Amino acid sequence: MTTDDREVLLIIDVQNDFCPGGALAVPEGDAIVPAINRLAHSFAHVILTQDWHPPGHTSFASSHPGKHPFDTTEVSYGAQILWPDHCVQGTSGAAFHPKLDVPHAELVLRKGFRKSIDSYSAFCENDRRTATGLAGYLRERGFRRITLCGLATDFCVAFSAIDGRGAGFEVAVVTSACRGIDNNGSLDRALRSMVDAGVRVHAE
Repeated sequence: MTTDDREVLLIIDVQNDFCPGGALAVPEGDAIVPAINRLAHSFAHVILTQDWHPPGHTSFASSHPGKHPFDTTEVSYGAQILWPDHCVQGTSGAAFHPKLDVPHAELVLRKGFRKSIDSYSAFCENDRRTATGLAGYLRERGFRRITLCGLATDFCVAFSAIDGRGAGFEVAVVTSACRGIDNNGSLDRALRSMVDAGVRVHAE
């Protein structure tokens, strides 16, 4: 286990609704859980994020009459992809995958709980103004390097990784412990964007 107090593992949204059988299933989303568990047990410091939407969230297609999942609409902060209702607060779909085994996680960061703003990044909500407080927490703890894994590569993982770089941290993404939605080429675009931002993207 790394005992470096400047390094932390950030596990993104390994929740039932993002796994097969869930409301917004990422293909093979559950297949990465063993890899995440192995990775987590090699880090002394681990943080989990949890998508945590109220009913009727603005990102839900059901909140926009006539719209369907994966349509795009305009909201107060710009274009918003609409999703099936997912990770609703207090539901089994919002719970972490039952085989996720990270008892030593030090923080669970919930995001997307503001009804009118979606939140992909662990650092900043989709209006790009509302901070989650994670950057300040990491700085106060003295962390300098962040390794990311989880779901989904092309949305919450990528947004978090790029924002982590923007906040001044060294960032790496372990792709073998991630899976993507890949909506209209979104996975390739996300991988390129992460590399362009200075994120180290590697398989192991």
